[in-house]
Amino acid sequence: MDRIKAEVEGHPVVLFMKGTVQFPMCGFSSRASQALKAAGAQIHSVNVLEDPEIRANLPRYSDWPTFPQLFINGELIGGCDITVELFESGELARMVTEAQKPA
Repeated sequence: MDRIKAEVEGHPVVLFMKGTVQFPMCGFSSRASQALKAAGAQIHSVNVLEDPEIRANLPRYSDWPTFPQLFINGELIGGCDITVELFESGELARMVTEAQKPA
């Protein structure tokens, strides 16, 4: 749980996904990462397929059962459907821009 917290708090935009942004291993992870890229996000991704401990504990940490999971500024935003809806409404770009502003 400490590792998950460190990932979430250490980066403005974190996507826990199956695979990587360059090589997503499921359609939901692919769509979420594409929406983030299109919104201008600098994505820090965590491949849950390579880390069984994070894969097992993240649903308990976030109280969200599926992958991918998007966190912005330490807050769970949601999975693929929510990420795509936010992108389509223009809200995701605003959220990402705010999160990535230098302090």
